[in-house]
Amino acid sequence: MPAPSLDALSPVDGRYRAAAEPLRGLLSEAGLIRERIRVEALWITHLADTVPRFAGSKLPESVRARAAQLAQDPPAQAAETVKGIEATINHDVKAVEYYVRNELAAAGASEATLELVHFGCTSEDINNVSYARMLASARTVLVKQLDTVTESLTALAHRYAELPMLARTHGQPASPTTLGKEVANFVARIRRASQRWQSVAILGKWNGAVGNFNAHVAAAPDVDWPAVNRRFVEALGLQYNAYTTQIEPHDWIAEYCDGLAAIDTVLIDLCRDFWGYISLGYFRQRPNSKEVGSSTMPHKVNPIDFENAEGNLGVANALLRHFADKLPISRWQRDLTDSTVLRNVGVALAHALIGWRALERGLAKIEASAARLNEDVAAAWEVLGEAVQTVLRAAGVPNGYERLKDFTRGQTIDAQALGTFIESLPLPDSEKSRLKALRPQDYIGLAAQLARDI
Repeated sequence: MPAPSLDALSPVDGRYRAAAEPLRGLLSEAGLIRERIRVEALWITHLADTVPRFAGSKLPESVRARAAQLAQDPPAQAAETVKGIEATINHDVKAVEYYVRNELAAAGASEATLELVHFGCTSEDINNVSYARMLASARTVLVKQLDTVTESLTALAHRYAELPMLARTHGQPASPTTLGKEVANFVARIRRASQRWQSVAILGKWNGAVGNFNAHVAAAPDVDWPAVNRRFVEALGLQYNAYTTQIEPHDWIAEYCDGLAAIDTVLIDLCRDFWGYISLGYFRQRPNSKEVGSSTMPHKVNPIDFENAEGNLGVANALLRHFADKLPISRWQRDLTDSTVLRNVGVALAHALIGWRALERGLAKIEASAARLNEDVAAAWEVLGEAVQTVLRAAGVPNGYERLKDFTRGQTIDAQALGTFIESLPLPDSEKSRLKALRPQDYIGLAAQLARDI
């Protein structure tokens, strides 16, 4: 018999199972069931404490203690037990309700108390706050990994802050920069995208079958149900959404997915740039003597971690963009299309985590080749055309740009040719001397300072 992971249809549960492990307990079906149990247990306690008039509101200590245990840490076998109930009744959330009722009954709950389990709730009350809490926890896990990547990049930016590099705009030689500054650019983008993602408010609704507290008011018309239920949702660590249909409209999940996809997009850009720098020889990869780079070419050390990261982040974003587009749309007061889609959020977040971990492995293997970087930048004397024409502009010399365009465009320029050209310009001798002393690797502006400051 093959190992179970070899039979997995998804690489998240197969090849990449270990990389996705931090999210499995949170976003798997078992994780969803456990969260539903917690919410049901928290609700009956909250209801009993805030609406004492109900017949079953007085909870014996044994029942309250059991509810607290379920709310904190459901038993390891709870998910399997719930699935067994579901197999009979064919309803996943009702199976959770029956499980909680059985647990509280075993602890001595009266029939009246058991009737308060799932009181006034539609399945979507349980579901929406369960998913909200799951995604909040998952964001904490993912941010920790993203911070690790950002810290590694920041260290690279500082380490190579002063190492000159030939920039390439449109793939062609351009004004020099430093390797550290180019890394710093990504650090700034990632931090901004991460802040945007982390600022997405996570909402929850708890207002019954179509969002109007119909059943609540029928049972106890004098209770301030919006206030009671708001306090419950906020106690779960969520923001309360007062205006919904049967479902919480998922706008925040769309924002969450879009924010996460934006981070991935920045990292895909990074992977492609670093892949290119490795191809140019600007970065070397430290080889592992036990690894094989190619089945036929023994010399190969391929940038597979950056490629793996790019591929996984692309898969994550395909799903995340679909979630962002689809989930806020529901026919009338609800349809069921969101249910099966939401079950895939763990897949998308797992691919993001797998990609971020692959990127971290890639960053740990690279080091800059100062000699290779210097080789390219030192040979690109034509990039000093920008410096010379800007000095001419500052001195008020007409047609400075045009002079340099005629001299440099499509031409092979070296130090001697540039020096001769500078000598012919209508500039003071001091300015000519300063320009003739300038080398391509010196023409980096404030790049080093910017990289150190990140």
